[in-house]
Amino acid sequence: MPPRPPLDLLAELTNTPPPPETPVRVAVRRVKIWTPLVLLLVVVFAVVQAVRPLPDPQLTMTAEQTYTFDGEKPTLPWPEKGQAFMAASGAGSLGSSGEQTPVPIASVTKAMTAYVILKEHPLKRGENGPSIEIDAKGEAEGQLDKTDNESTLNTVKEGDKLTLRDALAAIMIPSANNIARQLARWDAGSEEAFVEKMNDTAKDLKMTNTTYTDPSGLDATTVSTAEDQVKLGLKLVEIPAFMDITKLPSWTDPSGKNHPNWNGLVPYNGALGIKTGSTTKAGGNLLFAAHKMVGETDQLIVGAVLAQHTPSILDTAIAASKELMLATQDALTSRTLVKKGDVVGTVDDGLGGTTPVVATKDVKAVGWAGLKVKLELSDGGAAVPHSAAAGTEVGMLTVGEGASQVKVPVELRKDLAEPDFGARLTRVG
Repeated sequence: MPPRPPLDLLAELTNTPPPPETPVRVAVRRVKIWTPLVLLLVVVFAVVQAVRPLPDPQLTMTAEQTYTFDGEKPTLPWPEKGQAFMAASGAGSLGSSGEQTPVPIASVTKAMTAYVILKEHPLKRGENGPSIEIDAKGEAEGQLDKTDNESTLNTVKEGDKLTLRDALAAIMIPSANNIARQLARWDAGSEEAFVEKMNDTAKDLKMTNTTYTDPSGLDATTVSTAEDQVKLGLKLVEIPAFMDITKLPSWTDPSGKNHPNWNGLVPYNGALGIKTGSTTKAGGNLLFAAHKMVGETDQLIVGAVLAQHTPSILDTAIAASKELMLATQDALTSRTLVKKGDVVGTVDDGLGGTTPVVATKDVKAVGWAGLKVKLELSDGGAAVPHSAAAGTEVGMLTVGEGASQVKVPVELRKDLAEPDFGARLTRVG
């Protein structure tokens, strides 16, 4: 027998008939039952919303993301023959001449030899680095200057030790083939294994038209393009200890013998090296770098001139490079992209609130007529706070890339406060 309704039982006990069921009575009863539950759920929801972790604030850029220097792109004095390429660190290419097809590059190869060595054995400014012991082959090949007309360091003997700095100077200034091969054996155990590293590094740098077959560049099968060599040069100029070597007009080896730099550009007009190369098959070649102070920016430029076969081949390459270097330096100019106090972005708290951020000083960039540069706003590697006082630095505005890029901190224009209770309560997701 099913249980009887409570009101019927109450009616029997009190002899009072239950009130008749009506829609109103049913509705009232339901309200009395569900209202406390609903209120409880509302309270629980509010508490949960209030204590939920806040979303991470995000920096959003509101300023123009690019800037174009007014005027027409400069025309550079490109060499009539061979190939060439010019670029500025962090800004891009100024153009090229000739067909960018692989050609022998001779001792310019040693620029990659040095780069691979410095990747494996970093050298800081003022340091000499580890010692490299000269083996019997290194001594014997040092005498090839007499028999095969090779560029060598002929003052070393088996058992002698060169610091890494001196070894790099030996391959970059007198262009010593025997020391380039010695460094390869010291680093990788064999010249063949080192050449594999050279080609792997070329792939990493997207030097798609480059093949290395030896660490010295004597082999004509080591080929590259001016564009590819500039890609490498843009990495080398970011190593100050290396630039301190290549910009030397001469170097004195441990025996006391002085060696002039084959690169006749240094130390004039801000030239920084990098490496010459010349053989009958390759012609005259030069991978070069220079710098110029433009406003507050020390702008680095890198160029390459290859396959110059007009005698004297190396002098021809150096002369063409000098014209390109000077013209590029002259083309460089500075522009103010953003002024101090300009709003460049906002901090978005993720719940609908935004706080403006401003540049802490003028943002100036170096470029040339017709160049388009990109501006980026980032947190600078530190998390944006949920709350902070006006004037707090919360990020970095960056123009360009590499060693010559410009970075300016950005700060809050007004106090940054955490989202209020209403924003927390109404958040979704």
